[in-house]
Amino acid sequence: MFRHLVSWALALFLIAMFVQATIYPLPNPPEGSVKFFDPPGENIVFQTIAVNSGVSLFEPTGRVVVGIVELLAALFLLLPMTRRFGAFLSALVLGGAVAMHLSPWLGREIPVSLDPQNTATDGGMLFMLAIVMLVASLLLMVVHPGKQKYE
Repeated sequence: MFRHLVSWALALFLIAMFVQATIYPLPNPPEGSVKFFDPPGENIVFQTIAVNSGVSLFEPTGRVVVGIVELLAALFLLLPMTRRFGAFLSALVLGGAVAMHLSPWLGREIPVSLDPQNTATDGGMLFMLAIVMLVASLLLMVVHPGKQKYE
C-alpha cells in the first residue's frame, strides 16, 4: 500500500510540474515561461539556448517538441499501467534539461528576461527543479509496484 501511495504522490507531482510548464493553467503566467503559449522567440529558456548555441531550431520547434513529450509523459504517468514508461520518458526529458543547464548554452542560472539590460537571474531555481523532478522520475521507476492487473 505504501508503494502505491508514493507512486501516486510522485506521479501527481510530475504531472503538475509538466502541465504547469507547458500550458500553465493559472492566470497571469510569467512572460517567457510557457512552452505552448509563448510567441516564437520569446521563451526565455529556449531562446537563450538558441542564441548561445547558434541553432535556431531550438526556438520555437525544440520548445514545442519538448512540450509535447512532456505532456505525453504526464499522460503516461497518470495511468498506473503505463506509469513506469511515463517515468522513464520523464527521466529522459529531465536528463536532457539537466544536461542543458550544465552546458554553456544555458547555464545553471537563467535570465529572468530576454532584455539584455536586465541581468537578473533565477538564482538556479529552474536547475534545482529539474534535478528534483529527475530524482522523482528515477524514484518512481523504482517505487512503482510491478505488473499487476489494474481494474
